[in-house]
Amino acid sequence: MNPFTFVTVEDVPGALWLAGEGTSFIAGGTNLIDLMKVSVLRPARLLDINRLGLDAIEPTSDGGVRLGALARNAATAWHPLVRERYPLLATAILAGATAQIRNMATNGGNLLQRTRCCYFYDIATPCNKRQPGSGCSAMGSLARQHAILGASAHCVATHPSDMCVALAALEATVQVVSPRGERTIPFADFHRLPGDRPDLDTTLAHDELIVALTLPPADGFRAHSVYLKLRERLSYAFALVSVAAALDLDGGIIRAARLALGGVAHKPWRDPAAEALLVGQPAKEASFARAADALLQGAVPQGAGEGSNAFKIPLARRAIVRALALATAGTVTQHAEDAP
Repeated sequence: MNPFTFVTVEDVPGALWLAGEGTSFIAGGTNLIDLMKVSVLRPARLLDINRLGLDAIEPTSDGGVRLGALARNAATAWHPLVRERYPLLATAILAGATAQIRNMATNGGNLLQRTRCCYFYDIATPCNKRQPGSGCSAMGSLARQHAILGASAHCVATHPSDMCVALAALEATVQVVSPRGERTIPFADFHRLPGDRPDLDTTLAHDELIVALTLPPADGFRAHSVYLKLRERLSYAFALVSVAAALDLDGGIIRAARLALGGVAHKPWRDPAAEALLVGQPAKEASFARAADALLQGAVPQGAGEGSNAFKIPLARRAIVRALALATAGTVTQHAEDAP
């Protein structure tokens, strides 16, 4: 790990005044510290933002919920407002990492975590995300965990977050501040596809700080939602494919639908056109299959031989159909009777 300075800031203006190139904000640090240990990231200065007081979880006037950026993932998942109004989000958070990491990781940090591509972490191999222009080692090689949608000739990595897949389906917004003022970013516009700049994961400027996430009202989806995560082992593993599915039903007819995929692209993958195919249709397998085919349109496998991820395409299709069937039956949660 390279040497760095560590500064604790007491307020948002102080954090913004010190922000800039070579400086990283740190709260939980569950991903940042790992990347620093293997020299993938080498910030000259860390700004500890834990004292900024951005950890409130509170209702909004329109029936939504505002999640502070520094609220821990565990506190968010177990909060009564989130459990009651957004069971999809609570379940997605609890599907990720371990209890210890969820107790430390923050909402803002979850959005900013980097890919777990093995080539990104290995500084001895070329990686355009780590070093632009050096090449992508996953192409034509071992790519089981990699993208089938939205990839480019420069990068086939996937975004690792479970929480972000649910946030995409729920149409969250991200509130950020900088020395230039405040702005609100629709969640669909927060993360980037790789294009020719895979080193840029988000649309944030280097001196912008996430202060909150806002969820719009989603009462219609409360009773029929599920987060389905398929992985190679049942604990502490990132998704091969995950699905956030939510339905608003009128009897057996779909009034509205939300559908987002994880583990398949550089960002949570959502296509409103695929959701629109479900509206007005019976909540049956045939309807779900049409939506799955639309959502996976353009999917392309990566890698070669036994290292290929071609299996992800039929796996994703079946997962979408399964998730929508589960959502039709009711809401699936990971909450036990008593909170921990």
